[in-house]
Amino acid sequence: MKTFNDTLSRLQRLLPKERLLIDPAHLAAYESDGLTAFAVTPRAVVVAETPQDVIETIRICSDSGIPFVARGSGTSLSGGSLPHADGIVIALNRLNKILELDPQARIAVVQPGTINLAVSAAAHPHGLQFAPDPSSGQVCTIGGNVAFNAGGAHCLKYGMTANHVLGIKAVTADGNIIELGNSSTESTGPDLTGLFCGSEGLFGIALEITLRLVPRPECFHTVFASYDSLEKAGDTVSEIIASRLLPGALEIMDKLAIEAAEAAVGAGYPLGSEAVLIVELEGTRSQVEHDKQRLAGLLEKSGADVIRIAGDDEERAKIWKGRKSAFSAVGRLSPDFIVQDGVVPRRLLGKALREIQDIAKRHKVRVANVFHAGDGNLHPLIMYDGRIEGALEQGEACAAQIVRMCTTMGGSITGEHGVGMEKRAFLPDMYSKDDIDLMQRVRRGFDPQEISNRGKMFPDGEAPSLSLYGLHPLEKAGVISRQ
Repeated sequence: MKTFNDTLSRLQRLLPKERLLIDPAHLAAYESDGLTAFAVTPRAVVVAETPQDVIETIRICSDSGIPFVARGSGTSLSGGSLPHADGIVIALNRLNKILELDPQARIAVVQPGTINLAVSAAAHPHGLQFAPDPSSGQVCTIGGNVAFNAGGAHCLKYGMTANHVLGIKAVTADGNIIELGNSSTESTGPDLTGLFCGSEGLFGIALEITLRLVPRPECFHTVFASYDSLEKAGDTVSEIIASRLLPGALEIMDKLAIEAAEAAVGAGYPLGSEAVLIVELEGTRSQVEHDKQRLAGLLEKSGADVIRIAGDDEERAKIWKGRKSAFSAVGRLSPDFIVQDGVVPRRLLGKALREIQDIAKRHKVRVANVFHAGDGNLHPLIMYDGRIEGALEQGEACAAQIVRMCTTMGGSITGEHGVGMEKRAFLPDMYSKDDIDLMQRVRRGFDPQEISNRGKMFPDGEAPSLSLYGLHPLEKAGVISRQ
């Protein structure tokens, strides 16, 4: 049986010293992703510069049975790119080329380390864009978007990443090269690209991704309305959807999120409001002109305190800057926070928001709410101070109750952040044992040794050793156990 030192020797022959990181000071930068409560030091980091670097590294890992984790910008909020203590991180940031952009066919072929917004920037001169727009779009990578099927503020109209991926060239965990889908928008047979999207790195690593581009809207109509209760804002969303309007985006922020965003970027949200609803119409000028009259009538009847329309692109950008910066802005209110990502049916938004407020009071924590209201995707930000003993566990217990509230209402434990490390324990709340067994059999079809992102998603998987905390906070709080 090969030891890790054997594996390391082979990697040292493959890569120059500066691209095989083993010094503790270098490894520290890869210990956490966006879920910073957890940290694991990997044994080594491979900084890939070519697809062949990735392929050969995976083949070496497969030969040795060494776990590996793909990492782009490390923006996962579910511990999805948390390293394995006995494994290797494969860093993909330097694989960031746009290999092809065909405006006639409306496709782009990119490497996994390509930044999300870089694709739209390249497509902009051709009147096109890449539609998925997660809040971390300035830094997150397409490979990560594919792994977690990212959405964003405009997923209500455009759908998730999986709706915009036509083809994937990947290396599976056993070192085989596969090609899924193609560049055509018309495909037959099983949707294998859809299977790969959202697989959270359990199958292998995408090397080339063929993306669908869509026309940029001719014009926008962006409005925010403030309310004296979260419930009113949630009910307004239900009314807008029931009217059969299809906005490009429907977003809600609560009082704490408004306070944080205003302090950070001065977006112009009215302080003191319990909630702000952002509605954006987009499309042709005639379509938007027609729809904005209907929207105005709905908002006037909704009980809004303030209704404000963006007068130009600068004002629109300011409104969205406040929303997009909300997660990081909450850092002004609390030294630490957990970002949850559950989904409830739209018709139950008001009820869900009331319950989140009650849950927060019971656990004596503050919760800021920011969410994609159009598809019921909640993003409660649970604040705590990690310097206080037991505070993290208290926050996680609150988060667990919110997640279980979502499944009780007929929703989901995740909308776009993935299951990752944090929500493995809740998978059985949504799926039966037979369902999970089937998922694991599919995973082993791509990864017989279960070395690709080992320990993620499945509740009975081998979890990475958490070097800073030892136990998952939910175990400490008695919410979950590994029996």
